[in-house]
Amino acid sequence: MRKRKAEIKRKTSETDIAIKLTIDGSGKGKISTGMGFFDHMLDLMAKHALLDLEIKAKGDLHIDYHHTVEDVGIALGQAFTKALGKKEGIRRYGHFLLPMDEVLMLVALDFSGRPHLEYQVTSRQKKIVTFDVQLLEEFLRAFVLHAGITMHVKMFHGNNAHHIYEAVFKGIGKALDMALQIDPRVKGVPSTKGVL
Repeated sequence: MRKRKAEIKRKTSETDIAIKLTIDGSGKGKISTGMGFFDHMLDLMAKHALLDLEIKAKGDLHIDYHHTVEDVGIALGQAFTKALGKKEGIRRYGHFLLPMDEVLMLVALDFSGRPHLEYQVTSRQKKIVTFDVQLLEEFLRAFVLHAGITMHVKMFHGNNAHHIYEAVFKGIGKALDMALQIDPRVKGVPSTKGVL
């Protein structure tokens, strides 16, 4: 089987991002974006998806976190697209219903090639330390757009903001793990169209 790995470098006037992704990894994250809470979320995703993921991101955080968060999403989506190639043999679909204390979170996704995000997550707390939690939706929108994923994230219950967003990223990790597994019964691309 081809090694499903990718390296992406993205540099703009606002950000400088380098990503190394190994899909068939062991859950090792080495994340440095300058935003501790965001690093923690990405590390959780890598851990639960069993990805090996290195992200080094520098951005104009003195202006806003938005540019860096969105550009990490873009670059990570590009890394998935590159690592997966034609997506031959993958299960394609993944879902997980994740309990995190009082939180119950559903994540369902499809490596369809048709990017779309449905995000139904709310929190009374708008910031965790200095990180504006609404930026996580912007990250996911950029990620699914550049990875070609349809993703639904739905919160059924939740109160504590840290638990809510931890459940989101753990759930995404578990759903990614399911969708990206190679199924030996799948010959070629898992689509009647013959392409994803």
